[in-house]
Amino acid sequence: MKPKKFSETKVGKFLIKLGSSIGQVLPENGYLGVLRGLIKSDGKLTIEDKETALKLLDMDVIEMQEISKRWDSDMKSDSWLSKNVRPLTLVFFSISYVTGWFLEYPLDSITGLLSLIVASYFGSRGFEKLKAIGK
Repeated sequence: MKPKKFSETKVGKFLIKLGSSIGQVLPENGYLGVLRGLIKSDGKLTIEDKETALKLLDMDVIEMQEISKRWDSDMKSDSWLSKNVRPLTLVFFSISYVTGWFLEYPLDSITGLLSLIVASYFGSRGFEKLKAIGK
């Protein structure tokens, strides 16, 4: 799964709605550790808003960890299909998209799905690498 941009996370949506400027100083990737400190030190947020933002941040972190755990368990499985279902899905939808493009079919429905699959497949690898570097 591709690491979410700050504005796509639960805590990001919450802080943006409150008008906090925290999102303007964060990089696109590797922001979760920095974000916790920024939330705690932000003078514009009330104590309740800080607590809510930190809880939402924890939810985002847990979501990313659970997806990685699920994919790790798939890779440790003895089943060939569970190890290869994501790459096969990516190949199938990529070929379908290119075929549809050449045959001039409307690709609106498959474009969003293919984007999600590509982002999930390649983005999750980036998150796993960042997690390994952090250890």
